[in-house]
Amino acid sequence: MSALPPVASSLQLETFSPLPAPQIDLTGGAAKFRAMLEAIEKLLILQDRDRHIMHVRAQLGQVEPERAMLHSKAASTQAGFEAAKLRGKQIESEKKRLELDVEAKKTQIEKYANQQLQTRKNEEYKALAHEIETCKGDIARIEDQEIELMEQAEVAAKQVVAAQQAANEAKKIVESQIAEIAAREQNLKKELAQYEADRDKLAAAVDEGTRSRYERLFKNKGGMVIVGVQHGVCGGCHMKLQMQLIVSAQAQQEIVTCSNCGRILYYTRDMDLAVKD
Repeated sequence: MSALPPVASSLQLETFSPLPAPQIDLTGGAAKFRAMLEAIEKLLILQDRDRHIMHVRAQLGQVEPERAMLHSKAASTQAGFEAAKLRGKQIESEKKRLELDVEAKKTQIEKYANQQLQTRKNEEYKALAHEIETCKGDIARIEDQEIELMEQAEVAAKQVVAAQQAANEAKKIVESQIAEIAAREQNLKKELAQYEADRDKLAAAVDEGTRSRYERLFKNKGGMVIVGVQHGVCGGCHMKLQMQLIVSAQAQQEIVTCSNCGRILYYTRDMDLAVKD
């Protein structure tokens, strides 16, 4: 089973440089333009942080199933060891039963032999002799079974040793892996706490109305809320945008959303507005 990848290397926070301003006429709207540009930048940073939080939470959600799987693996090897021991005990029990059967047959032979000495009837003597031979045949068959059980006991003893070794090795490995999981879990929790604390500060910097809209979208859209306009399509749903929406996104005078998916749109001058055929 492969362990989860370390978070430290995969969740380095991105540093957002200020968005390059599109080449538009700012006459009469410079202040509003700058405010909207700043709002989009804050939302992009907040989105980045929220996606990190979502990723860390997802990894935390995998910790308990991974831990349970390791416990199950250890339990399985231990169960194999217990089953091997039980098989060995069953063989020993069967051997003892056969030994008792042999002793019982020998006792019967002695009984029949004594009865032979006491009888004076030829027919009765022959019948007792037949019973003695039958008991001797039974003893021979039982002894054959005992030989088979001795061979099985030898194999079972080796299986017990192998199963015990496997169980001990699995227990050692599982305990080590569980310790690693526990350490990783603690690191993830610390990282999540730091992200969430930073997130609260970043969220507070966004006005309440815009933040509420963003949070509703983030909950429904799974982490991609603030998307760019490229080749005349929404960067989230990839549907073609109406020209008026593209112009509005380029002007950055207000929050503009995709008419198809509702995501918040933004535009920078390095984006290609030309619609692809």
